[in-house]
Amino acid sequence: MKPNLHRFLAAALLLLASLPFGAAAQSAAPKAEQFKLANGMTLIVKEDHRAPTALHMVWVRVGSVDEVDGTSGLAHILEHMMFRGTAEVKPGDFSRRVAALGGRENAFTTRDYTGFYQQIPATRLQDVMKLESDRFAHNQWPDAEFRRELEVVKEERRMRTEDNPRSMLYEQLEAETFIASPYRRPVIGWMSDLDSMQPADAREFHRRWYVPANAVIVVVGDVEPQHVLQLAEKYYGAIPSRPVPTRRPQHEPRQAGVRRIDFRAPAEQAYVALAFKVPQLTSFESSPANDDALALTVLAAVLDGYEGARLDRGLTQGPDRVADSAGADNGLWGRGPQLFVLDGVPAKGKTPRQVIDALRAEVAKVAQNGVTQSELERVKTRWVASEVYKLDSIMNQARELASAWLLGLPLDASERLIDRLKGVTAQQVQAVAAKYFGDDELTIGVLDPLPVDPNRKPRQPTVPLRHQGEVR
Repeated sequence: MKPNLHRFLAAALLLLASLPFGAAAQSAAPKAEQFKLANGMTLIVKEDHRAPTALHMVWVRVGSVDEVDGTSGLAHILEHMMFRGTAEVKPGDFSRRVAALGGRENAFTTRDYTGFYQQIPATRLQDVMKLESDRFAHNQWPDAEFRRELEVVKEERRMRTEDNPRSMLYEQLEAETFIASPYRRPVIGWMSDLDSMQPADAREFHRRWYVPANAVIVVVGDVEPQHVLQLAEKYYGAIPSRPVPTRRPQHEPRQAGVRRIDFRAPAEQAYVALAFKVPQLTSFESSPANDDALALTVLAAVLDGYEGARLDRGLTQGPDRVADSAGADNGLWGRGPQLFVLDGVPAKGKTPRQVIDALRAEVAKVAQNGVTQSELERVKTRWVASEVYKLDSIMNQARELASAWLLGLPLDASERLIDRLKGVTAQQVQAVAAKYFGDDELTIGVLDPLPVDPNRKPRQPTVPLRHQGEVR
């Protein structure tokens, strides 16, 4: 599932919470600036001169959502192949060259996008822009290199998914939840698709989607925007423009009735996940769907946004507690349909059914009785504090800017989001709790634990995991 928005926000420093909203942004680095190169590529630059470093990032608007059946995992394997060379850079040399510059780098593939980044001394920005633009435009490798890297990806799947019962549960839960949406396929790919994947598949995927108008360059740090623009025009601007392929909408049909997955695997504890289909935020304009998406995010924070929140108090505390842990997360936005997920681990002597009933009961309480003003103020205060806290990281700043571009949102999307969340009322939270948590929106996943072999040893990689990007 995607990273938990409200938990990230709740991690903010509470001592900064007394600052009025907007004070942090106004007193920090200059606003981001956006440019468009002649070939259609977007450049976003934000100055932050607190340290002599810079974060250079390229996001391509392509992920597993753009794959077709039979080719799952293609976006991710291509991310790996971007490290395997060009005519100018030998396989594996990209990472070595960045390290020699005093930098660090990696990449990540998600449902919605593929991202690459390097954090380097600001004086070496030109060097990484030259490297990154070269592999964006001229990714090149022999078939044998692809086959070796494909084995690396298969090993990642074994270690990160197949050896993790909860990961396997979520993979099957999403496959059951979505029928038409490409979100039903795992980002890392089904093993059968990886087994049949060919080098030509990756080359064609690169040719099709790695085009300037489908990508954004984000640079944050000790830089000057006009200088960065000159470098971008020199290294990225020469890449020939090509049209972005037409994307066909794949709307998820309306669900009618509960769906359920029971997954059995060796595990220490049972686990339950309840996935409810909910609307997504598409803009900051007020509309029924946008307003509900925001209210659902506040609901998730009321349930699980801080220590001692409702799920913690209601399920995990006291002599009659039903769960060892319980959580809530709302998928606020993305290129595909979103879910509100409740999850929990049954306490000793308790059943998954009891945890499912208890989770739904907490939402039903909100639907019936509403939430208190103090609960709302508590989560909103933490969100305001997060606006200050996030500025400590140029990585966070770059990710937010890239995310805004990806979703077609303004550069100040983070500030606008907090402002809109602050305006959510108790009545709106109560209304969405009553509206979106019925059986017709629900898919249940239950991990039924089998005995764990006490002699089983952790899996050791059968191939070297050279490049280990993130898969989300």
